[in-house]
Amino acid sequence: MDSSPHRVSDVMTRAVVAVGRKAPFKDVVERMEQWQVSALPVLEGDGRVIGVVSEADLLPKEEFRDSDPDRFTQLHRLSDLAKAGAVSAEELMSTPAVTVHADATLAEAARIMAMRHVKRLPVVNAEGVLEGVVSRGDLLQVFLRPDNHLADEIRRDIVDVLFPAPVEPVHIMVTEGVATLTGRVTDAARIPLAVRLVRGVEGVVGVDCRLTAADG
Repeated sequence: MDSSPHRVSDVMTRAVVAVGRKAPFKDVVERMEQWQVSALPVLEGDGRVIGVVSEADLLPKEEFRDSDPDRFTQLHRLSDLAKAGAVSAEELMSTPAVTVHADATLAEAARIMAMRHVKRLPVVNAEGVLEGVVSRGDLLQVFLRPDNHLADEIRRDIVDVLFPAPVEPVHIMVTEGVATLTGRVTDAARIPLAVRLVRGVEGVVGVDCRLTAADG
């Protein structure tokens, strides 16, 4: 029986396409196209991530290809203008790379992506060596978990622990990711905790708690 994939290591892609710092511009584009990815980690010889090249880093070359930037543009978009003249991954990459560790929670990875406005995160070990890549799509995989798996986990890890001897059996129904709990329990104080824990199960979309308490 599966359990919640709580960590980046549970959902990340381990077979990763990357480039070295001296990779030519055209090779970077061709590799992105071949592997259908929007960004590539840039590695040192020992596999350590030193930067990331994204589609956004490639666009200035086309944007400024046949233009003569005015002084305002020159002052405010120095980085983009430099990338327009780049010929290698080293000159294109954004550095330092925004990365995540394999033992980070999915929530932590999602927060980093949202705050740094990136779609993919290289996964590195303590030495910064590449171990995999996690994407927005990987994080969303948890919502594809079958409803019956969610219900089994909620019962095993939450309901049976918090309410080992309910007044009436606790029934758990999960439909399209929404968990509904019904029944009568002995301790009203544990009901809010149950709701919080159920909401934290990876793949649960919402919680409809209809539990009542004998002492309430």
